[in-house]
Amino acid sequence: MVLYTTPFPNSCLSALHCVSWALIFPCYWLVDRLAASFIPTTYEKRQRADDPCCLQLLCTALFTPIYLALLVASLPFAFLGFLFWSPLQSARRPYIYSRLEDKGLAGGAALLSEWKGTGPGKSFCFATANVCLLPDSLARINNLFNTQARAKEIGQRIRNGAARPQIKIYIDSPTNTSISAASFSSLVSPQGGDGVARAVPGSIKRTASVEYKGDGGRHSGDEAANGPASGDPVDGSSPEDACIVRIGGEEGSRPPEADDPAPGGQARNGAGGGPRGQTPNHNHQDGDSGSLGSPSASRESLVKGRAGPDTSASGEPGANSKLLYKASVVKKAAARRRRHPDEAFDHEVSAFFPANLDFLCLQEVFDKRAATKLKEQLHGYFEYILYDVGVYGCQGCCSFKCLNSGLLFASRYPIMDVAYHCYPNKCNDDALASKGALFLKVQVGSTPQDQRIVGYIACTHLHAPQEDSAIRCGQLDLLQDWLADFRKSTSSSSTANPEELVAFDVVCGDFNFDNCSSDDKLEQQHSLFTHYRDPCRLGPGEEKPWAIGTLLDTNGLYDEDVCTPDNLQKVLESEEGRREYLAFPTSKSSGQKGRKELLKGNGRRIDYMLHAEEGLCPDWKAEVEEFSFITQLSGLTDHLPVAMRLTVSSGEEEA
Repeated sequence: MVLYTTPFPNSCLSALHCVSWALIFPCYWLVDRLAASFIPTTYEKRQRADDPCCLQLLCTALFTPIYLALLVASLPFAFLGFLFWSPLQSARRPYIYSRLEDKGLAGGAALLSEWKGTGPGKSFCFATANVCLLPDSLARINNLFNTQARAKEIGQRIRNGAARPQIKIYIDSPTNTSISAASFSSLVSPQGGDGVARAVPGSIKRTASVEYKGDGGRHSGDEAANGPASGDPVDGSSPEDACIVRIGGEEGSRPPEADDPAPGGQARNGAGGGPRGQTPNHNHQDGDSGSLGSPSASRESLVKGRAGPDTSASGEPGANSKLLYKASVVKKAAARRRRHPDEAFDHEVSAFFPANLDFLCLQEVFDKRAATKLKEQLHGYFEYILYDVGVYGCQGCCSFKCLNSGLLFASRYPIMDVAYHCYPNKCNDDALASKGALFLKVQVGSTPQDQRIVGYIACTHLHAPQEDSAIRCGQLDLLQDWLADFRKSTSSSSTANPEELVAFDVVCGDFNFDNCSSDDKLEQQHSLFTHYRDPCRLGPGEEKPWAIGTLLDTNGLYDEDVCTPDNLQKVLESEEGRREYLAFPTSKSSGQKGRKELLKGNGRRIDYMLHAEEGLCPDWKAEVEEFSFITQLSGLTDHLPVAMRLTVSSGEEEA
C-alpha cells in the first residue's frame, strides 16, 4: 500500500490550499484569541488575584477593540479563502505520513531483524493519551491554555520518557519475589570513568540477586538525561555497550552507599513541586518536571550512579560499568510497583512513560500547528508518524467538519497499511469534528522462512457527551465491523500458505465511558469486550482493585499537589488523593459528591487499552507483562496516559 506523504495528490492543489488557508488564518487566529481572552483558566485567575494593579484586565480591555477591528477587516479575505478551501477538501487525503529516514542502527529496518519468531519471546509496548491540543479558546473549556507551547512540551516529555534505559529490578529473597520494572526505574544510564553515559540495550535475565539491566538507552552526555535534540533521530547502540549491575539479594543486606560522583558523572535530581504561582509546566524551557534532566525530577525516580573505569580488555559490559544505589531508593522503587496476588502482570502509577515505547496513539491533536510541533518532537524517538488524520468540510460525513479526527499515531516499526473511517453518527459539538477510527498494520519482524511478522493496532475517539450511550454503542458496532474488514482486506495469508504471522491485535483510545457508572451500562456490556480483553476489567461494571480513573478534575490541574509528575503520582497512589483530583461520573439521581463516596475513589477510566487473545498466530500467545497509569503529562492535559507492555511468546518456549 502507498502511504500518503502529502495531503493532496499534486503540487497544484497543495499550493491552492496553502493560499486559501493563508486567507482564512488571520480571521481564525483573531477569533480564537478574542474568545480565549474571556475564558480564563484557574492558573490565570490566581495570577490576577495576586496582581493589585489589574494589569491583565487592562491589557484585555486595551487589545479587545484592536482585535475586533482587525477581525472585521479580515472577514472578506476569510470568506474568499473559504470559497476555495471548502471544495478542495474533497480531494484531500485522510492523513499525512511522515518518516524520519534511518540515520543509525535504531531504525525500523534494524528492529525487524531483532526478532525471527523463534527463541525467547518479544515484548511490545503501547501507550495512548488524550492530549487536548484544541485551539486555545476551546482548550480553556478544559482549564488548559497555550496549546502551541503544550504541544512542544508534550512531545519532549514523551520522547524523554520513552528514550530512558529500561531497567528491571529482580529481587529474590524469602519475603520478596516481585519485579520492579520499566516506568519508575528511570535511572540514568551508567557512566564510565570518562564521564560519558554508556548505552545499555539488551534483554533482561533473571539471577539470584538484584539485577539492573538497561534496555534502550541510546544517548550520551546530557542527551542521556534530557533526550535528543528536537528533530534528531535516536541513534542505535550495539549490544557490546550493555551494562548489568548486581546487588546482593540476601535479606537484611544493604547496598553500599554511593560516593559523590565526579563532575560530569552525576545524575541531576531535585525535589518536585513548586509554589502555586510558578510558571505552568508547559512554559518550562530546558528540562521539566517530567524530564530526566529536570531540576524538579523525582528523588524516588532519579538516583545517583557512578561507574568505574573500563578494566576489561575484552570490553565485556559487566566489567566496565557498575552502579551503586542508595538502599532507601531501591526500597522505594521496589515498593512502587505492585502485583495483585491474583494478577499475572505488574501494574503501577508511573511518573514516566515506559522505556522503549514502541507504539503511541494520541487523541485530540486537533490544532494543525500544534500537530506539527508535536510531530517534530516525537521524531526524536519515533521513525514513523501519521498525523492530521481525518476529513474536513463535507467529505465522507453527513455534516460539515471544522476539525479533523484529532488522532495521531507514532511507531518505531514500519507501517504497512493504513485505513481511516469517520463515524457518521454524531451530534452536538462532536459533529464539528471528524472523530473516527484509525487502523494500522505494522511489521515487527520476519521469520527465517521470510514470513512477515505483523501486528494490528486501532486507535479511536468515541462520542463525548455522557448521556449519548446509544451513539457510542453504534460507534462500537462500526468499530468492530471496520476491524474485521481491515484485517480481511490487508491480509495476504491463507491457511494453507501463511505469508504473514500475526503477533498482536490492539485497540486503544478515548472511549468516553467508564466501567463503573450506572449511566454507561450499555457500553460496558458491548460485545467488543468479548473479543478484546481489558486488563483493568473484571466484568461489566466491575473494575480490578488497582485500576484508577484516567480523567482528571480540571479544577485542580494547577494545584501544587499535582502540578508535577511526581506530585501527581504520589497523590494518585492514595484513595484520598484520587477522590480529590480525579473526575467521577455523575448520574441523574445523585451529584458528583455522592458518586465519589459510592465509587470509593477510583474515578472515571475512559482511556482504554485492549488486546485480542484470538486471531493471532496459532503457535503464539500474547500476554500482558505490565500496565501503567502515567503522570508525566501533569499540567499539560486533563487525562492520564495509559501504557501496556505485551509479551508475545510461542507455545514451544512455554513447554
